[in-house]
Amino acid sequence: MSDRVKEGDKAPDFKLKTDGDGEVSLKAMKGAPFILYFYPKDDTSGCTKQAIGFTEQLAAFEGLGAKIIGVSPDSVKKHDKFKTKHDLAVTLASDEDKAICEAYGVWVEKSMYGRKYMGVERSTFLIDGKGKVATAWRKVKVPGHIDAVLQATKDLVG
Repeated sequence: MSDRVKEGDKAPDFKLKTDGDGEVSLKAMKGAPFILYFYPKDDTSGCTKQAIGFTEQLAAFEGLGAKIIGVSPDSVKKHDKFKTKHDLAVTLASDEDKAICEAYGVWVEKSMYGRKYMGVERSTFLIDGKGKVATAWRKVKVPGHIDAVLQATKDLVG
């Protein structure tokens, strides 16, 4: 398990396949701020609310020049179904081998009903145009989160 990425750190490099047969990388995102959010699983209640929330605010983020990328261990095929089912507009990237989740320190031991297992800790990173982590949110609770990320993005771009 890698160290947890913190504010001020250089964002760990990544290159991932996305929904719609696309690809996204840190290198391709440089020059503008973007939001990289990690979530456990497509089509679960919290993850769906979060994706819909980011989709509803997408125009506001794009107005600030910021893109949004959701990352989970789900396959690109699952992402495509998830996007279609909920009419999502955010880009969803597949990290099936969990290498990027590990690089960002969000692949962690979790516990539910006394059972321990490995999973994605819902986390969001606002990355500036130079590839540095401007703001990091860990153990995200969905209500109010998108507004906090939007405000931090506004503060970043000034």
